[in-house]
Amino acid sequence: MPYIPQSDRTKFDDAITTLKPEKAGELNYIISRLCADYIARMGKKYATLNEVMGVLTCAASEFYRRLIAPYEDEKIKSSGDIAGY
Repeated sequence: MPYIPQSDRTKFDDAITTLKPEKAGELNYIISRLCADYIARMGKKYATLNEVMGVLTCAASEFYRRLIAPYEDEKIKSSGDIAGY
């Protein structure tokens, strides 16, 4: 869950705002490096790999829930729904 306490966010926010990926591959690289660094620090073992996979899965789900689903709902309203839905 990305909703960590506000006080914990400050140690990450400055570093995050300096990252300016301009391509999907660059964003993927940044995410992959963060995951690789976490694995290197926590130990390459099943539990750690499972944690990272869980974080990536949950981040994708939360991204869909918060950004994509509402966007698609707007498009349904503006363009019309699919017959049968």
